[in-house]
Amino acid sequence: MREYLLVLLASAAITYVTVPVVRWYAVRWHVMAEIRDRDVHDIPIPRLGGVAMYLGFLAGMLVASQLGFVSTVFTDSRDAWAVITGGTLIFLVGVVDDIWGLDALTKAAGQIIAAGVMVLQGVQLLWLPFNGVTVLPYNASVILTVLLIVVTVNAINFVDGLDGLAAGIIGIGSLAFFAFAYLLSVDRGIDRATTAALLSSVLAGICAGFLPHNFNPARIFMGDSGSMLAGLLLSASVITLTGKIDPYSVGDATLLPALMPLLLPFAVLAVPLIDLLLAVVRRTRARRSPFAPDKEHLHHRLLEIGHSQRQAVLVMYLWASALAVGAAIAAFEGVKVGVLVGLGILLFAIVLTRRPVRSDR
Repeated sequence: MREYLLVLLASAAITYVTVPVVRWYAVRWHVMAEIRDRDVHDIPIPRLGGVAMYLGFLAGMLVASQLGFVSTVFTDSRDAWAVITGGTLIFLVGVVDDIWGLDALTKAAGQIIAAGVMVLQGVQLLWLPFNGVTVLPYNASVILTVLLIVVTVNAINFVDGLDGLAAGIIGIGSLAFFAFAYLLSVDRGIDRATTAALLSSVLAGICAGFLPHNFNPARIFMGDSGSMLAGLLLSASVITLTGKIDPYSVGDATLLPALMPLLLPFAVLAVPLIDLLLAVVRRTRARRSPFAPDKEHLHHRLLEIGHSQRQAVLVMYLWASALAVGAAIAAFEGVKVGVLVGLGILLFAIVLTRRPVRSDR
């Protein structure tokens, strides 16, 4: 556990100290998020925060490779190296988009290539819980793995609409997933040095290091370079953890912990995924492209009913926490306990959603 904490702190520290440097260059090179109709900021904000997040990611992985316990992740499998390669590719696609702009199809192609490179190096979903347990044939495994990565990447991108929103939700989700991955290793007696736990601790660290610079009023945005990298790391955590579970050992008593690697990220990302689905339906019904931007996302609606930016972000943090924490607890303490904890947080979130605190304005 101490080694993972050190990795988290290293990722957070490097991200935090490099953000001001990246911001200076972004301003000098005029890499700014200009004001659009759907945006809530009223002055141009520097982008390229993903550069600092990428440096934090590399720093965390470098520190991990030098720690005797966690370093076995790099020698026992190719997963960690595959994620570094895929993460670098998707980061570069994001940088190009942040600086020059890419159309939706080109960006999607870059995401698919980055995901495909990881798949070719062995990062794959191997089984799914259908008709008991279904071991996937190779072609189906490749397609579903790439689809999971691309959907997660775009869900993170969609929720990145308010200062600190994406970084906070990803941070909450990655901490919950780290706790689950580590406790699962302890509970099942498998090696505690796993790629899933490493990636989720690194992701939590880069979010923690970036958030102080990004919380309202934001001094820098993560841009697509940061949001797409974060989405890839979260999905890679999920995929690599499923590979640690023997599908043939999954019985009724162990079904929920075995399924949780697949369910927990969707619980964490339920809010952005629902937002993504609603956006696609809304735009399609209006005979517009599903990728056409608008100002009707969930966070926009929170602003419309009277929340400040900070309040709206904190409310969405609570929504994400209710699902993530509840799901993680349910895996080990039982469904009833997880549901009670999740409902408690959710009720608090609902109260805050319906009653904005005017004094925060």
